[in-house]
Amino acid sequence: MASDIDHGARAKEVLGRSRWWQVVAAALMMGLISPYQYVWSSIEGPLAADLNVQLSALGVVFTLFVAIQSLSQFPVGIWRDNHGPRTISLVAGVLAGGGYLGLAYASAIWQVYLLYSLGALGVGIVYTVAVNTALKWFPDKRGLTTGIGTMAFAAGSAAFIPYVRANTGIGAYSEVLRNMGLLIGVGILVGALALRDPPEDWLVDGNEDDTRTSADGGVSNPDTRRQYTPREVLRTWQFWVLFVTFTFVNAAGLLVTAKVVSFAQSFGLAAAVATTSATVLALVGGLSRVVVGGVSDRVSRKWAIVVMSLVSGFGLFAMVWLGRLGSGVGFIAAVVVTTFFWSPQFTLYPSLVGDYYGEANSSSNYALVYMGKVGGGVLGGAVAGWLIAVAGWTPTFLAGGVLAILAGLMSIALRPPE
Repeated sequence: MASDIDHGARAKEVLGRSRWWQVVAAALMMGLISPYQYVWSSIEGPLAADLNVQLSALGVVFTLFVAIQSLSQFPVGIWRDNHGPRTISLVAGVLAGGGYLGLAYASAIWQVYLLYSLGALGVGIVYTVAVNTALKWFPDKRGLTTGIGTMAFAAGSAAFIPYVRANTGIGAYSEVLRNMGLLIGVGILVGALALRDPPEDWLVDGNEDDTRTSADGGVSNPDTRRQYTPREVLRTWQFWVLFVTFTFVNAAGLLVTAKVVSFAQSFGLAAAVATTSATVLALVGGLSRVVVGGVSDRVSRKWAIVVMSLVSGFGLFAMVWLGRLGSGVGFIAAVVVTTFFWSPQFTLYPSLVGDYYGEANSSSNYALVYMGKVGGGVLGGAVAGWLIAVAGWTPTFLAGGVLAILAGLMSIALRPPE
């Protein structure tokens, strides 16, 4: 039976070493690119001050980052599925490291747009490569291994945030950006050298038609699931539910990620509350991806998505309520809850895509769903900024909570494609 295959032994025959080293390399690279998403809320203020521009003038930068990082993943996924991960990961090292390195010398706002966009392209490459390294080598542990990689993307920034915020008001700020750029670039180049993909037939066991799906929406024998092409994926209604719900839940999560520091400050909460909120957001988000990812290998991933989306939406409501009460401890607790239940979506969705559509084209197939992050970035970035200016912080964050709850309710309809 294909379900009886010893995946670890098969991988060791191919690699000559444990397949877990592939996850280690991918996680290292993910941790290094994390500042682009999770440190932005800490560096946008100092950048605006250095360039002598209004903070609102940098509002589009985060939206550009999300759009480029997300849209790049489909062409990158096709390349990776056909040519492997190493060459394109080396390119990513130059782009992601060079983006931060260049910010240290930026003297005009257009340069910030350009450098962050180039860095975003590097982030998109690394993200696609890293997540799908887990899917390709671990069809038996999709949730756990994608959780490790995406954990590194969230938690890795926890090492950067205190360093950045401690140097935002002094002359060493440019040196901070240079150091980060060099570390990001060199680390990705080293990690890229360790990566490779398994051969297409590494799990063939003479029983390729033994494919079964469980009643709760999982796949009981993932090794032999039909391998969908991107064109075939687009023809299934399940894809469109995944796409829309991914967009909605990301709008809510990215709103918190991009605005948590300013949101805390808008209530007059102490600076320590803002710094702690940004730091725990990264730490809790990383931890939850591994915990929930591992659990999802044993339970229904669909229902995990439903529960996670609903609770993260109510967490946003709690952030508003506790912030208005002026409770710093309560506000931080609400950030923890919101992030713990939002962040695992980046583990659950790629794993569910692998369950539904197979791992052969996992890079390009998940990239199609991941494009929903563009809409989430626009809603959680530019649209949220406009809504804050027009209606204020409270209605904006309440709207984010509503979107997350809608995502949870829509996800109830999901089931494997027939």
